[in-house]
Amino acid sequence: MQKTGFFMRFITVLGFVFLYAPILSLVIYSFNESRLVTVWGGFSTKWYGELLKDPQILSAAWISLKIAFTSASIALVLGTLTALVLVRFGRFRLRELLNGMITAPLVMPEVITGLSLLLLFVVMESWLGWPSQRGFTTIVIAHTTFCMAFVAVIIESRLSDMDESIEEAAGDLGARPVRVFFDITLPTIAPALVSAWLLAFTLSLDDLVIASFVSGPGSSTLPMVVFSKVRLGVSPDVNALATIMIGAIGLGVVIATILLLRQEKRAE
Repeated sequence: MQKTGFFMRFITVLGFVFLYAPILSLVIYSFNESRLVTVWGGFSTKWYGELLKDPQILSAAWISLKIAFTSASIALVLGTLTALVLVRFGRFRLRELLNGMITAPLVMPEVITGLSLLLLFVVMESWLGWPSQRGFTTIVIAHTTFCMAFVAVIIESRLSDMDESIEEAAGDLGARPVRVFFDITLPTIAPALVSAWLLAFTLSLDDLVIASFVSGPGSSTLPMVVFSKVRLGVSPDVNALATIMIGAIGLGVVIATILLLRQEKRAE
């Protein structure tokens, strides 16, 4: 038993090292004085200053943040409504089709998703004249479609575990369905809503493949700019940018975890 326990701990540590050692080295070398990313030249924060002076990076970051915020917010609303339909409305015609359509984006390769959306926008432009060009709007639509599936799965799981007797009691006391939703259901699933929004925001901010298909001139997102820079060689300012993104995403994960832990304590 002791040998088995030691082997499991060793494999666990090895897995964490394999996953996070490259990220740790990237963070360390973002504070490197040298222009060569593989040669340590002393501690310095100058590359963060250089990053803030790069108009291409700043413009792409602002576009990505706007797209991620808009897409995550729309996906949260649509995904929550979809989850409510699947959990609260019981069996209905085409329910399995809706469930399958929600699950499909989770397992479908992003290349196929991006290509299909590109063809859709081309056909819509030919028939309807909208969207007139690919850019911010088309990326938001694509990311909303992609992220809505993740939101729906998270909210559906939370609604399935929720005690419906509280909602039924409110209904028996005369509360209308809308009042029950906003006063009871929404506060109860609030931590799941925050987690779903943060996940959708991160997925949109991190996406490269789908955005590459549906973007146009002047709408390059941050991952697209980083990818174009990396193709010519990794520079220290890219390490600084990656460190900032890691910190922002890590902060979001910590906030979501704290909210979920508080909700679990309240439930207990």
